[in-house]
Amino acid sequence: MSAYSTYRLRLERKRKRVRSLRKRSELHSVVDRTDAIGDDDILLFCTLRNERIRLPFFLEYYRNLGINHFLFVENDSDDGSKEYLEQQHDVTLWTTAQSYKRSKFGVDWLNALQSRYGVGHWNLVVDVDEFFVYPFCDSRPLRALTDWLDASSIKSFGAMLLDMYPKVPIDQVPYSEGQNPMEIAEYFDPGNYSITRNPKYGNLWIQGGVRARAFFANEPERAPALNKIPLVKWSRGNVYISSTHMLLPRGLNLVYDEWGGEKASGCLLHAKFLNSFTEKSKEELKRKQHFANSHEYRAYNKGIKSSPSLWCRWSEKYINWRQLEILGLMSKGNWI
Repeated sequence: MSAYSTYRLRLERKRKRVRSLRKRSELHSVVDRTDAIGDDDILLFCTLRNERIRLPFFLEYYRNLGINHFLFVENDSDDGSKEYLEQQHDVTLWTTAQSYKRSKFGVDWLNALQSRYGVGHWNLVVDVDEFFVYPFCDSRPLRALTDWLDASSIKSFGAMLLDMYPKVPIDQVPYSEGQNPMEIAEYFDPGNYSITRNPKYGNLWIQGGVRARAFFANEPERAPALNKIPLVKWSRGNVYISSTHMLLPRGLNLVYDEWGGEKASGCLLHAKFLNSFTEKSKEELKRKQHFANSHEYRAYNKGIKSSPSLWCRWSEKYINWRQLEILGLMSKGNWI
């Protein structure tokens, strides 16, 4: 990379930091328990809107995984999400009624909070419908992974977003509060993925899976990106650029081996396609707060009407992380 390109990325990083600090004024503290954060705690950052029914299992899942403290931004919910989170002993909560779209889809808000509370900690950034799995997650806590990453001088950890869906039409089985969503959304596409490399930021760009197959078959290049870097040892000056798809400094995006080997990686099981999805997609179409004028949600709304079942004969039922490694969707690398 040329010196000029490096200089431009440095300027972009500074602009993103300044922007996020300005956007922090949009956040209003509801409950602040950050005094309880220990020096070595693993933190989870998340933005949400109207996800009350999902929160009990989400919190249970990540507490069991080893998250010590949750930092949430609640964006104008009216379903009790704010009130529920306010009562949780390990949650710090902010609220805002400002535009999700104008905050770069929540990225500005979380960049501001991570720069204030996340420095020196391993930060996990996920949505409420994303469930992080990594090598040996069935027998080793998240702390074992972060300790190994620290010992290996690795500052970031990649994970592919793996869309999960039920075998039956998504409206057929209701989701109950506290339920593991993968009891309903048990299936995923084992193949149909394309990978390219972003020359500017150095990150991989992954597309495909069920969303490309079911909603973007005629324009696969517009299918959502599935590459994520959700786990980062945060340093002052780090910024996410686009969701958790890529960061600056640029070196944090190199979560793959450039010389043909394998680096350890994980997956984010994406339980978007539950029975609430149809109504949520309609709501988001009206709000127009998502990327590209909610083009993605227009495709969802149209696709679900024409084909309410996402299952096909190539779909595979989820078992565990070892299955995903065999399929080449994640890797334990040299972590043994």
